[in-house]
Amino acid sequence: MLKGINPLLNADVLQALRAMGHGDDLIIADSNFPSDSVARQTRLGRLLRIDAPAPAVAKAVLSLYPLDTFVDDAAARMEVVGSPDEVPLVQREVQAAIDAAEGKPWPMIAVERYAFYERSKRAYCVIQTGERRFYGCFAFRKGVIPPDAA
Repeated sequence: MLKGINPLLNADVLQALRAMGHGDDLIIADSNFPSDSVARQTRLGRLLRIDAPAPAVAKAVLSLYPLDTFVDDAAARMEVVGSPDEVPLVQREVQAAIDAAEGKPWPMIAVERYAFYERSKRAYCVIQTGERRFYGCFAFRKGVIPPDAA
């Protein structure tokens, strides 16, 4: 345990978050996502796990991880197949975690399922969660922390 660090963030996840640079993508995936096979294609090349619901994982990650302010797709969710405008409860809960972490409403774009898989393969890493609800899959692009920020 460390002061000020969410206990869900294990050593492997902390190392990956620290190693990532500006513009790298992080995938937070539900338990149905092909996390292991996709993770093998990422920069890290192996799967990370946090066995908790996706909103709790997003909150923990975003407590340390800055979102990219230079792009419109820094936060993304997997689109519901056949219903692209639907936003399931799990996605609304993660949206609330994003807004709280950023201190303001933050746009989260929808990405078609297969396009989300392709984005995930190009990501730095994948964290598989214990989320059992469908469409609990998210991509977060890392931003920067200014020199004068804590």
